[in-house]
Amino acid sequence: MNTVAMIPARGGSKGIPRKNIKELCGKPLIAHIIETALKVREVDRVIVSTEDKEIVEIAKKHGAEVPFIRPEELARDETPTLPVLQHAVKYLEEKEDYRPDIVVLLYATSPLLKAGRVSEAIKMLKEEKFDSVLSVEEDRGHYWIEKEGSYERLYPIVLKNRQLTKPLLKENGAIYLCKKDLLMKENTVVGGKIGFLKMQKEESIDIDKPIDFKIAEFFMIV
Repeated sequence: MNTVAMIPARGGSKGIPRKNIKELCGKPLIAHIIETALKVREVDRVIVSTEDKEIVEIAKKHGAEVPFIRPEELARDETPTLPVLQHAVKYLEEKEDYRPDIVVLLYATSPLLKAGRVSEAIKMLKEEKFDSVLSVEEDRGHYWIEKEGSYERLYPIVLKNRQLTKPLLKENGAIYLCKKDLLMKENTVVGGKIGFLKMQKEESIDIDKPIDFKIAEFFMIV
């Protein structure tokens, strides 16, 4: 089965300017996830989707393919990931006659992700015949939600000892993969028969705020 890893990377990050190429432990942030993806034996191609020329050069330098420049209309702040992936698949099919069976979505903001975990997710999808797989972490928190000017308990409704409470599964943003037909025909990345790859919190830090760079650096050097 043709398996392609897609790494979307806009140049116009607002929270942390130029976040995808900001240095982390001596190399651009995006270089870490590219190098991880290249180590995954089940992945045939590692492709970066970007509209930014500097990201193009950095991605190629670290071994990724950049076969196209992402259209500006797909590189806006409000652009969701789905059409970005669909654009990439359409390009590969129409321009290169390359037809991926599995699309693995990885983000530059997960520099701690290990190749073995990506391999595990791909094997889950293949062997257990899932349509999509995503990485999650168990969450045993207590949650309240605003309702009509007040708040009510959302979960758990009935309080129990911590060890007796069934945990929620929280997406950690590290790995998403799906069969191409789900992506192109059902217009979703997560759907059909879904598999959940459970990870520990420290396995993948999502780089969202400046302090996250410090946290990631700590875990990378210890």
